Parts: sequence; C-alpha cells; structure tokens
Amino acid sequence: MITSTNYLNEQAIQKFIDSAIQEDLGNGDQSSIASIPQDAEATAKLHIKENGIIAGMVLAEKIFHKIDKSLIFERYVNDGDNVAKNDIAFQIRGHARSILMVERLVLNCMQRMSGIATKTRHLSEMIKGSNARLQDTRKTSPNFRLAEKWAVKIGGGKNHRFGLYDMIMLKDNHIDFAGGIAKAITATKKYLSETGQTLKIEIETRNLKEVKEVLEIGGVDIIMLDNMMPSEMREAISMIAGKYITEASGGITEQNIQEVAECGIDFISVGALTHSFKSLDLSLKATSS
Repeated sequence: MITSTNYLNEQAIQKFIDSAIQEDLGNGDQSSIASIPQDAEATAKLHIKENGIIAGMVLAEKIFHKIDKSLIFERYVNDGDNVAKNDIAFQIRGHARSILMVERLVLNCMQRMSGIATKTRHLSEMIKGSNARLQDTRKTSPNFRLAEKWAVKIGGGKNHRFGLYDMIMLKDNHIDFAGGIAKAITATKKYLSETGQTLKIEIETRNLKEVKEVLEIGGVDIIMLDNMMPSEMREAISMIAGKYITEASGGITEQNIQEVAECGIDFISVGALTHSFKSLDLSLKATSS
C-alpha cells in the first residue's frame, strides 16, 4: 500500500538466504557428511499434507541453487496456487548431501510462508466485494520479516511499511510523548521539510475527538482508526469524507472483519497474518522415481 521500499530485491533475498544457511549449517552438515557418500545422487519431492495456498516456491529454488547450482528443481505448482492434500509441489534432483543441507531451511520457510498466505487469502476472500484491502503490520518474526511479508503478498494481501524507516507512523505513544496530535504533526512536517524527505505520514486516532483534531490540523496522508467500534468507525469515515486514506486496526478478527470492511474503510491491518497463523503441513521425502 504505502511503502516505497522494494524489499523484495535480489540482494535482500540473497542476504536472507545466506544468513539462514549459515545459522543452520555452521561448519557443515555433519550427519550427511558422516553417513552419505560424497558422490551419492538423490531425488526428493515436496508433499502437500493439507489444503491451503502454497508460498515459497521461488524462495525454495533460490535456496537449493545457493547451496548447489547443479541441483535440478522441477516445480509443479506456483506461488499463490491452491494446493490439496497429497499434491506434489516440486521435485529436486542431484547431490544427496546438497539436498539435505537445506531440506529443513526450505521446509521452515515454505511451511510458514504457506500458512501466512493461506490465512491472508482466507481473510481477503471474506472482504471481497467491499472497497477494503487487507494488509499486514510490523508484527513479524525478527530476521524473518522479508519472507513473512512476501507471503502476505502471495496470499493476496498488501504490505504496509516494511520497517521504521520507509514511512512516518505517529502512534499513540508518539502523540503522547510529543505532547499531543498538533505538536506531533507539526514537528513531523518540520522534520521532513528540513531533511528533504517525502515520506508519507500516517497518524493513529483512538476516538472521534482525535479524528476531528487531525482534520483541523491536516498535513497527513492516512488516518488510522484504532480499536473503534464499527458504529464509531462509520461516523469517523463520514467525517473524513474521502480527504484522507483510512485504515482500520486493532482487534480485527475473522468474526468482525466483514463488518469493518462494510464501514467503508480503505485498508484493514491485521497483525495476526504474521503472528498467529498455522503453518501448512509439508514434507520433503526421498523418492525412487
């Protein structure tokens, strides 16, 4: 939605892969080195064990080829596809040791990414037909944000800001520490002007009084309606009258997301997309074929 930073660039992806491999591999896969001949060849397939949305196919291929460019990766589905129990997502062929070195890394990434994509697709379908778009938050796992936000996109959701650096978001603590809404907005605009930056400004509001105060001051791009009841949210959206992008956040669940979407909100942020999902059950198994 808002971020101008292209976090899904090849350099960032390769940096993520390098770090993840080093964390797990260390000075070598001692189990494979000890038990499997260096020239042993193998074939393995990724088995889908429950229905969902597959995510991480592109990342998996990059991981395998990072460890061994000679591995042959054959995909049978693509990121974002619906998959069902007993489907095969891909086949990998080549040096057995190479496959085993990153087997767990591939599974860890794909299981989590597929779980996030599945949850994102499900909630997105629930608000289909409204003008609202589903988006993520910064409630992500340290050092795994790239993969988690990638999975949200695969599932059909939008990415909010990637980090603290690519957008201004004035939340409740910023407002309180700054001395109020007016002071927070004024100081922010002055800072951006002095530094020559063009970052978008979003401000959190907790009630109609704060919405009115923001409208009187202006100078922002997005108004967040935080933890508001649908009736209050509808009134706030009426007050804003299309002058600013609106975002609903806080307490959004499967039980109330449709009602929130029907209020006329532009974006709905759901932290649970990346912190309360269920990983999709997958397994990588050796095959003789």
